[in-house]
Amino acid sequence: MGYQIELRHLKYFQVLAEELKFRKAADRLFISQPGLSRQIKQMEEIFNAPLFDRNKKKVALTEAGLYLKDEVDFLFSHIENIKKQISNINEGKQGELRIGFLGSAAQKIVPEVIFKLNKDFPEIRTNLDEMPNKLQIELLEKDMLDMGFVRMQQFKPGISKHMIHQDTFSLVLPKSHPMKKATFEAVEKLGNEPFIFFSSDDSPFYYDLMMSICEDHGFKPKTYHKSVNALTIYKLVEEGLGIAIVPTALQYGYQENVKFVELTHIPQRTELYMIWKESNRNPALKNVIKLLLKDRV
Repeated sequence: MGYQIELRHLKYFQVLAEELKFRKAADRLFISQPGLSRQIKQMEEIFNAPLFDRNKKKVALTEAGLYLKDEVDFLFSHIENIKKQISNINEGKQGELRIGFLGSAAQKIVPEVIFKLNKDFPEIRTNLDEMPNKLQIELLEKDMLDMGFVRMQQFKPGISKHMIHQDTFSLVLPKSHPMKKATFEAVEKLGNEPFIFFSSDDSPFYYDLMMSICEDHGFKPKTYHKSVNALTIYKLVEEGLGIAIVPTALQYGYQENVKFVELTHIPQRTELYMIWKESNRNPALKNVIKLLLKDRV
């Protein structure tokens, strides 16, 4: 009769190799001594090699047995590691998170999130990509993104949101611009200057919010250029092609030759939301959401 190696054979061998006494090994394995002897004999037939030297005084491993013991110890250690890894993945303690974010979240918000995540769940890896609002939503809906950080208000059913940060707005001006402090009168005088805005296609609400700032100061801005990229906007401002209004947090991390004047006197604020798809099945996402929401309660 042909036999096949099963894990139970390897476990019987491992215990006997540790005890080197059939009776003690059988007691540990909760089987009879004759039963253990039969299992070991089956293994030796399968491998076509003796694994133990047996005599009345002692049991010792053969050269083949010594080799097999190292391999079996490694195998069971690896199996235990697999069990632990699977358990961690199932509990969301391990895995990968795909995170999208706006440039305005890159300098402070996202690093803070990753720091907290790494502290509590060091085995979770992150794949971070800066991208506009609209693309984040599209990828989230297609399950190609686990979490996003956007400046939007309205989302389709099935998308959850949580406000993660509220920010003021700032004017972006050429370094040579005379304005030093934003007041109602100072902003009102900007009505004849060309403006550079973030694209309205990417976030209509955000675009309307910036328009309302200008309208509250008595003018409708002349918008000559639009972009979804802050660096592009700053370059255009630096070249004297217009001025811009951006979230104040966007002034950090750039070395362009522009200056920022915070609009502290206006009621408008911009809100950064953490978003995720409710039906997302990534176990790691659930732990991260709990972690971040706990800190924001």
